[in-house]
Amino acid sequence: MPVASITNLTVRYGSKTAVNDMTVQVPDGCVGLLGPNGAGKSTLIKTLLGFVKPAGGHGQVLGLDVATQGLAIRQKIGLMPEQDCHIPGMNAVTFAAYAGELAGMPAKDAMRRAHETLEYCGLGEARYRNVETYSTGMKQRIKLAQALIHGPKLLFLDEPTNGLDPAGRDEMLALIRDISHGKGVNVLVSSHLLPDIERTCDQVIVMQTGRVVTQGLVAELRRMTTVQVEVDLKIASAEFVNAMDRRGARVLQQFGSNYRFELPDNVADAGRELFAAARDSGAQLRGFRPAVRSLEDIFLEAVE
Repeated sequence: MPVASITNLTVRYGSKTAVNDMTVQVPDGCVGLLGPNGAGKSTLIKTLLGFVKPAGGHGQVLGLDVATQGLAIRQKIGLMPEQDCHIPGMNAVTFAAYAGELAGMPAKDAMRRAHETLEYCGLGEARYRNVETYSTGMKQRIKLAQALIHGPKLLFLDEPTNGLDPAGRDEMLALIRDISHGKGVNVLVSSHLLPDIERTCDQVIVMQTGRVVTQGLVAELRRMTTVQVEVDLKIASAEFVNAMDRRGARVLQQFGSNYRFELPDNVADAGRELFAAARDSGAQLRGFRPAVRSLEDIFLEAVE
């Protein structure tokens, strides 16, 4: 069963349409929500949380209607917002427990759970410090902790690695991976950093101008539909490109002396063709390998 289901959803801000007749099902597991600035990602999340009323269509989150049951939805999900959400003058454990109480937990259970969650997120030793004294990485962790406090079935993470250094980013991604794959919590990650999505998510939804332009398993989307090969030459060579062109291949990308070629379907031995083209052109072939589509390739193809 999908964790969220949206049918012909339209959301407007005055005369501006932010989500345009969108239909999509958000599957369970860890799902990446991608799209350029202005694609409608943040508006979609706000609508799923019940903060924004749709102008048309309908949607459900965990079986609850987004237009009429927003409060019930917010009690069942966890939100890690992009902006800081701490309360000045409140230490971490009190803040996390307060978030639990807002979700409907008894105060005693919320406090016990706050200690457990902060320990899990790596803030055990700093739990009694005021959150405004935290570093950027620690503030990201407390945002994750307050989202987990009430044991949600679904997490919305908005730019979870914002402002983190490489080590902090790796630790945050490991936490997200453990939450979604080790703890069995469904996670929707909205991020501009495609490598982060590639490391944590099994499926992606790509938005553009308020619509879904592609969706599916990352492994399936990365699968090549044609025979492609990455080629490294000692120096760039137009003669080598011409020699490959005579063999029915075409250049898809070039970065300096690195090329990506699409080969004809009837080529049985890519290496033989490449060495023959190098011999004919006088180019020095340093290496070659089967090409793999990255998530960046998938994203650019979808939005362009």
